[in-house]
Amino acid sequence: MKTQFQLYNLSEEHFTDVINLGNLVHGDGYLFPDTLAAMHLKGIKDGLNSSFVLYHGDMLVGFRITYAPNNWQLDRWCTPELWPIATEHVAYFKCNTIHPDFQGKGLGGKLLSESMTTLKQMGAKAGLSHIWMQSPGNASFKYFTKAGGVLIKTHPRRWHEDEALQDYVCIICGEDCFCNASEMMLEFDKE
Repeated sequence: MKTQFQLYNLSEEHFTDVINLGNLVHGDGYLFPDTLAAMHLKGIKDGLNSSFVLYHGDMLVGFRITYAPNNWQLDRWCTPELWPIATEHVAYFKCNTIHPDFQGKGLGGKLLSESMTTLKQMGAKAGLSHIWMQSPGNASFKYFTKAGGVLIKTHPRRWHEDEALQDYVCIICGEDCFCNASEMMLEFDKE
């Protein structure tokens, strides 16, 4: 009998699995219980939750952490003067992670679609993300571009200077991360 995928809104019961998968895919120190709890809260607005997890049986195979519009802070790696959408209508796509054994099967797109549906109910008209440009095969950029994301600006060494990731060990660079982030926007229902 074939096991189907089960989609759930992210909740505390999933935190251990999410931390383990995030650190496996992105490197040690990527997620911790306190940082994940804060991220989780940023995805909740008006009784809706824009973050999701995807299981295959008992195994977490993917997660999408998304911040609701007006539930996240712009930082120096955001250039709202270049955005086509007003900041109050912009959500933030924080992280999309798929287990290596399940990549390339459209699961990231499924998680993105679920988040977008919820974000629209929250009043979002677009989602911003900082795409990891050194991801293997530049898969992150390709995935987000295919979904409709448009490049706004590239920020050199974005994660090296991020205080929230001071214990992070990049799987490409090690402790001193040189990876770039491309600020990209995905407009919803663009005509």
